[in-house]
Amino acid sequence: MVEQAAAIRARDLSPVELTDHYLDRIERLDAQVGAYVTVTAEAARDQAARAAERVLRCADPVTLPPLHGVPVPIKDLNMVRGVRMMLGSAAFDDLVGFADDTVVVRLREAGTVLLGKTATPEFGLPCYTETDVSPPARTPWDLTRSAGGSSGGAAAAVAAGLAPAAQGSDGGGSIRIPSSVCGLFGIKPTRGRISHGPINPDLFGLATNGPIARTVRDAAALLDAMHGPEPGDLYTAPPLPPGETFAGYAGRDPGRLRIARTITPAVPGAEVHPDCVAAYEKTSVLLEELGHEVVELPVLFGPELVPDFELLWGVMATLTPVDPARGDRLLPLTRWLRERGHAVTGPELLMAQARFQAAMRAAFPVMNGFDAILSPTLAQPPMPVGHFHDAEPAENFHRQTRFTPFCAVYNVSGQPAVNVPLHWNADGLPIGVMLAGRLGGEGTLISLSAQLEAAHPWHDRRPPIWDA
Repeated sequence: MVEQAAAIRARDLSPVELTDHYLDRIERLDAQVGAYVTVTAEAARDQAARAAERVLRCADPVTLPPLHGVPVPIKDLNMVRGVRMMLGSAAFDDLVGFADDTVVVRLREAGTVLLGKTATPEFGLPCYTETDVSPPARTPWDLTRSAGGSSGGAAAAVAAGLAPAAQGSDGGGSIRIPSSVCGLFGIKPTRGRISHGPINPDLFGLATNGPIARTVRDAAALLDAMHGPEPGDLYTAPPLPPGETFAGYAGRDPGRLRIARTITPAVPGAEVHPDCVAAYEKTSVLLEELGHEVVELPVLFGPELVPDFELLWGVMATLTPVDPARGDRLLPLTRWLRERGHAVTGPELLMAQARFQAAMRAAFPVMNGFDAILSPTLAQPPMPVGHFHDAEPAENFHRQTRFTPFCAVYNVSGQPAVNVPLHWNADGLPIGVMLAGRLGGEGTLISLSAQLEAAHPWHDRRPPIWDA
């Protein structure tokens, strides 16, 4: 993405040529990976033509927006004015965006071209992307397996070469999960780094927008374009130092860091697959070879927090208003979660939040003693399409929690966390590892990830569909 933006500014590449390239690939290949739910081809070509004209008229292309003319799709949980928005649900088959989400405004201001809306599961609730409104999102590394969720379409698009990078969002791992199963670098930023405005509430602080890309530098540059608070936001992140950018950290040596590691899942019954253990151990060795101190993290979070997260997830499932006449269009899992959420009383919700706060107050003094925390991203390799979706709701949800036992804690804490795609197993499936940082510590994570990328490059690894 960064290289494309530079080539456009240098007038070596036309935004029209680039947009046509991706639209052609989407037309030929998207049926295989299920990345897009809506393709805005006509609007994209119009935006690209205007971007190309601006390049030609610009006396000094350096003054153009940083991502001028570069195509970046938007997840279908985010509203784009004038574009269909389905939220992964058959209950919203006639909703057209009546405003731009703040993150969409920021990406427009950065000069990006909208290719379309990427697929998401219903209301973004599951960790896989299989719905009644579009084909399943599949990882291009094995088309029988899920691309994860809830940013599954975004990750499938980038991994299959149907977009150079993508916007995603993460409320319980929804950037890191699909980044892991699609072999990509994804950043869940610090709580409050990117505004949820002007429509979506940020009441619980679990969810945030963030970038998904093939390289650390691309993700950092996309984060630069997306971040910033707006009046009315309940949370704000510590600002960058004056003159700094996230992309700047991608070219900076992190220095010698103190890194904790843990492979103990908080979810009862979650077993870590040998492939995920191997990726975790190999990364620990690589970090030490790069000069970092790696120590064991004490157990800070146990199974007692899992029921509180499940309670909160059910309540969040109720926040999307659904016409009662269309309630029967919702998927069984969504109905089950909403029923659980509606049964929660106000005091129960407040007490769950209070227990979270108490746990974090006890944990932060320990976690803040480290520059980063290493764990597996997921407990298992990519799962077959239907593994979760075909089960009854209670079992479906149980399988999801055992698949993703490491991610949600950093949504509760608000800390930044990234998936680093360092490893592939013997079957050629990507196995990610996760690094979490201090609040406001995205810069350290970006520098460390770029160092890992340089030592063990991954972005030249491409699934077979890339050359189709």
